[in-house]
Amino acid sequence: MKQRQWTNSVCFQETGPTTVGDEYSDPALMNFLEARKTTMLGNNFSEYNVDEPPRLVLDKLEKLGYRVVTMTGVGQTLVWCLHKDTTGL
Repeated sequence: MKQRQWTNSVCFQETGPTTVGDEYSDPALMNFLEARKTTMLGNNFSEYNVDEPPRLVLDKLEKLGYRVVTMTGVGQTLVWCLHKDTTGL
């Protein structure tokens, strides 16, 4: 009997832009991410966006002490929820 060999591979083909915040987001954090504040025609709110894919944004946030708590998909959109422990500050 022949044994099957399974190979796990992950292919990332993510692209930007990535939405990183809303109009109430911390301006210092948005500056660190080099995000641009934009308001789309017809919307009554603003968003911060970067051209980088989510993977690079998450890497930057990890360096600041943020960690991913959960992630989900909403239609064709991916949403990450992050947390930063501030008890030691």
